[in-house]
Amino acid sequence: VLPSETADVRARYFTPAQELPMAGHPTIGSTFALAIEGTIARGREGFVFELGVGPTPVSLEWEKAGLSFAWMTQPLPTFGAVLDDRAAMATALGIDEGALATGLPIQIVSCGVPFLFVPIAARAAVDTVAIDRRALVRACEAAGINELPVFLFSTAAGADEATVYSRMLAPGFGIAEDPATGGASGPLGSYLLRHRVVHPSAADKILSLQGAAMGRPSLIHIAIEGQPDRITRVRVGGRSVLVGRGELMV
Repeated sequence: VLPSETADVRARYFTPAQELPMAGHPTIGSTFALAIEGTIARGREGFVFELGVGPTPVSLEWEKAGLSFAWMTQPLPTFGAVLDDRAAMATALGIDEGALATGLPIQIVSCGVPFLFVPIAARAAVDTVAIDRRALVRACEAAGINELPVFLFSTAAGADEATVYSRMLAPGFGIAEDPATGGASGPLGSYLLRHRVVHPSAADKILSLQGAAMGRPSLIHIAIEGQPDRITRVRVGGRSVLVGRGELMV
């Protein structure tokens, strides 16, 4: 987190393999950290990050104990290529082709960082996925695209209130699995509205349960405004808790 001439602060985000132009949960987490440290004054309603994608506003909700919730506004989605070879993708994921959800495409969607969205019929099948990276690279190359992080999701109902049950695997980023991916959650909500998985009247109340398979469940709130063919606003929100504090000597 750095000083900025165009926003409240400038932030840069890195995976083990590369720098990203934006990321959702580091933005939400940084917002809570800045509130805890007093950089964001109690009661303030908004804060702006300068990210690689441009100025990124965050709206703030407060309770007596402090900041309780933050909503990040993301760039509007771009919908990319559809991967037609479902068998090749199933092989790359280590599942049968029949485990893929029917009627929904395997598609690239981006709100700043592109992800490959793979719909899967059952939650249990989401948990069994184990990526064969070489097969993933081959499937992507055959489709004429670079290797991308893979976002798996199922809309099957569970005992929880989640709209979708999800995992994010990004071997190309140096990330075996991510427990919470805000940068993919905006595109996820956009995908669900675009393909009419959720009705426009319910698209501002999407809840993604991610990270459960790795024992780190995260509830990610997604609010999409507009219509399937004209999305006008994308927001991702959540809460963060302080789990550690320290100093880094440079």
